[in-house]
Amino acid sequence: MHDDRQLVEGRLERAMRQFVRPAQYARRTPLTLSVWHAPGEPVPVAEALKGEYMPFETGTVWGKPWSTSWFRLEGTVPEEWAGLHVEAVVDPGFTGQGPGFQAEGLLYDASGVPLKGIHPRNRHLTVAERAAGGEPVRLLLETAANPAVLRDFAPSPLGDVLTAGDRPIYRFRAADLAVLDETVWHLVLDVEVLSELMHELDADRGRRHDILRALERMLDALDLHDVSGTAAAARAELAGVLARPAHASAHRISAAGHAHIDSAWLWPLRETVRKASRTFANVTALARDYPELVFACSQAQQYAWVKEHQPHIWERIKKAVADGNWAPVGSMWVESDANMPGGEALARQLVHGKRFFRDELGVETEEVWLPDSFGYTAAFPQLAKLAGAKWFLTQKLSWNQTNKMPHHTFWWEGIDGTRVFTHFPPVDTYNAQFHARELAHAERNFAEKGGASRSLVPFGWGDGGGGPTREMLEKARRLRSLEGSPTVEIEKPSAFFEAAHQEYGERAPVWSGELYLEMHRATYTTQAKTKQGNRRSEHALREAELWCTTAALRDPSYAYPYDALDRIWKTVLLHQFHDILPGSSIAWVHREARETYAAVLAELDGLTAEAVRRLGGGEPSALNASPYPRDEVVAHEGRLARVRVDGLGSGPLAEADAHTRGPGAHAAATREADEKIVLANEYLTVAVDADGLLASVRDLEHGGREVLAPGARGNLLQLHPDHPTQYDAWDLDAHYRHTRTDLTGAESVELVEEGPLRVAVRVTRSFGASRIVQEYRLAAGSRRLDIVTDIDWQESEKVLKAAFPLDVHAERSTSEIQFGHVHRPTHANTGWDAARYEICAHRWLRVAEEAYGVALLNDSTYGHDVTRTQHGDSAGFLGTTVRLTLLRAPHSPDPETDLGTHRFTYALLPGATTGDAVAEGLALNLPLRIASSPALTPVVTVDDPAVTVESVKLAEDRSGDVVVRLYESRGGRAEATLTAGFPVAGADETDLLERPLRPAVTSDSGLALALRPFQILTLRLRPV
Repeated sequence: MHDDRQLVEGRLERAMRQFVRPAQYARRTPLTLSVWHAPGEPVPVAEALKGEYMPFETGTVWGKPWSTSWFRLEGTVPEEWAGLHVEAVVDPGFTGQGPGFQAEGLLYDASGVPLKGIHPRNRHLTVAERAAGGEPVRLLLETAANPAVLRDFAPSPLGDVLTAGDRPIYRFRAADLAVLDETVWHLVLDVEVLSELMHELDADRGRRHDILRALERMLDALDLHDVSGTAAAARAELAGVLARPAHASAHRISAAGHAHIDSAWLWPLRETVRKASRTFANVTALARDYPELVFACSQAQQYAWVKEHQPHIWERIKKAVADGNWAPVGSMWVESDANMPGGEALARQLVHGKRFFRDELGVETEEVWLPDSFGYTAAFPQLAKLAGAKWFLTQKLSWNQTNKMPHHTFWWEGIDGTRVFTHFPPVDTYNAQFHARELAHAERNFAEKGGASRSLVPFGWGDGGGGPTREMLEKARRLRSLEGSPTVEIEKPSAFFEAAHQEYGERAPVWSGELYLEMHRATYTTQAKTKQGNRRSEHALREAELWCTTAALRDPSYAYPYDALDRIWKTVLLHQFHDILPGSSIAWVHREARETYAAVLAELDGLTAEAVRRLGGGEPSALNASPYPRDEVVAHEGRLARVRVDGLGSGPLAEADAHTRGPGAHAAATREADEKIVLANEYLTVAVDADGLLASVRDLEHGGREVLAPGARGNLLQLHPDHPTQYDAWDLDAHYRHTRTDLTGAESVELVEEGPLRVAVRVTRSFGASRIVQEYRLAAGSRRLDIVTDIDWQESEKVLKAAFPLDVHAERSTSEIQFGHVHRPTHANTGWDAARYEICAHRWLRVAEEAYGVALLNDSTYGHDVTRTQHGDSAGFLGTTVRLTLLRAPHSPDPETDLGTHRFTYALLPGATTGDAVAEGLALNLPLRIASSPALTPVVTVDDPAVTVESVKLAEDRSGDVVVRLYESRGGRAEATLTAGFPVAGADETDLLERPLRPAVTSDSGLALALRPFQILTLRLRPV
């Protein structure tokens, strides 16, 4: 037979484009339009119903960026359409951009009840399944003039309402009543399913040619000038090839409806409230027509928004959950970043998420659902299990630039040894559309062939929302069992996980440690003030909960601020969303985030101050929210004082006489002949040279060992050009390292504090349009050299690093993560090692030899890099260079990212053990609070320093029980006793949601604790 495939395929393409698809809506009549342009921010529908509407014509421009317009759509179904399927079809000016990245709308009935969202791939609202003719149609359309911000990653003023301008950006194209020819519509879907499948089959497959000839016969049966009249005959020609079932060995796909909705990204938070409402209205409307639909939806925050703002839609969601069409998933408040949230914050993501789904919808979610976060901490498996989750899902690792993950279904093992059953959908998208290309890719790509036979496909428009469409559901019906294709079963994700676990769980491979994304490494640094706001809010919440608990235990009249703390926690958790905390949202989002964090910190400071006030007055004291004892120099009323304070307790300020702590307990400074300034205390001698760099750091506790590598200088600021191939805010591409400028020149190097309690050198330098002032501070009794940094950052597309070349032969670095730490190689032997050229650490990063380590601490930085560096003569001395990534200046999606003033502190800790790094990292991030306070016995104490108390609070059920969360922080076993500072009637070990698991082991001295490496333990103590 002659090969005429291309001719037949070309004939099919033109017929569908020019004749068949247009025939789906062959009859139309326009609706009458009027408009009210809402002033300012969006308004509720009740206010819109009172608006003054003016006549409006299709073809007219509307919508300045970020504005809202309300349109009334009015008309009558023609009498001659009686018995036909009539729809309102609306196009307010959709562009070629996908759903969620342009104009969007929500249709209401005339009384203001929300009906259904519209977007470029879902423009219709069914007016009548079988019209009577003559029915009046009155609708209200809320339209959002959301601009498309991300175009080729070019700088754009559209990312903030303050800079976006007033020029209308859309032209209203059409609002019609139209007859949907259902036979033609089904013909289109038949052809799409078969044609897409045909193109995925090899040319030597008989099935491909069977489909081709069936499509050719369909074309022969179709009169292109009477598509409606011949569509049924055309469909009949395809019935045979559509009826042939899949092979028994076909890959099995479990499909779940989905709509990834970024809680903020290229739109502000307030717009996500409406995106969720539009999408959820779509889904609940779709479920009425397709009872097999299951919609998997995460992010409790978005449910809460809809409950508050759209009660009609909320009631429909509850019904859909009860009917089995809706599956709450994810177990988290938002789909957060999974690298940078602190340990307690990540626990609270699960606590607040699971509690919402349980209390509001009666659902105990079983999975962590994070398809789009930028890498995943190795603390997650344990947290998931402690929250009652059994499964974990993501597909983001398919974005890896260097290495392909070897598994799609496997056990993920965390740092403590906990394992969670994990799936990466091999379809490599969470926005699938049931295109044959996607399903074929899922089957070909599936790594577990021979061991497992099923995978999950989340389908529906996403990122900006939208969700599944009726066309997708129709395709799923045709693909349920179709020769040449994987089978498709729409079902809950839990059903997939149960079946996958039963099939493969015993034999599934294990991946141990973090799931590092080999991409988007700049998200550890971009938008420094957002990250700083998060870090400080996390620690302020820790402090507020501790002192409020202390006040509640000591003052029966004190009212613990449950509601305020709950609200603040949810605000902080929201801002950990994976495009807010990583810094990859528009300017508007980060401007509001800075304002929100300022308000959060002010409110928490007030809550803490009130709690401390209720503890009673006393002499000026230092309150320590860290679980470790502190011996520090603090500033109070314009003077310095030395204070020694127990963990979670308080201590009086000492006189401003350094020698009250004994001989040698002082700090001093001297000027050397070579212009160096030497700072010294009983632990360190630090030399600052004329360039303001660290020329020497000697550790006196370790025989005067030099910390810096031979011939190298520390705290060397290095500036690199920063031009990612794409994804400006997200990526720090490896080529940035090819060029750098060392900032060695200093305008001034001044000794500004001369002891005896603290010595300090201030260094001022300028570069480009920027200016930086740093103070090296060394306090009496401290083993830590603090570097307090103020910078006016005015660079463009640069990245600033602070380098510490250390005389430490380290084969690996150790970085703090949530509830523990991870080790990463300092070499680049393999592609996996080389790809980790930028890494995330929380409060500290440590490098060490067998008997000596050095830690670098920070109060708001996450990005680091660690390399092996040779120093000295040709034989070389192998050292380790640790660098903090301080600031970036990308132009997209925020063209002024990080420009302005910043203040932060990082610190060098020579001779640091892991335990030292843990304690000093907490100290740097939890400054002592000076207040008039009596001596406070700690609420709890633990007698093994390896056991770190993470949080102390009152139980969420408002019973008055005290909840203590702690963990083993050094990577070893710990036997400890916890002693309460109040009478205890009983105690339980609980899950993260404070539900009892088993009675705690008690003795006369307290609670006996036996912890495995990195084990997290939550205790619930019942006061007498």
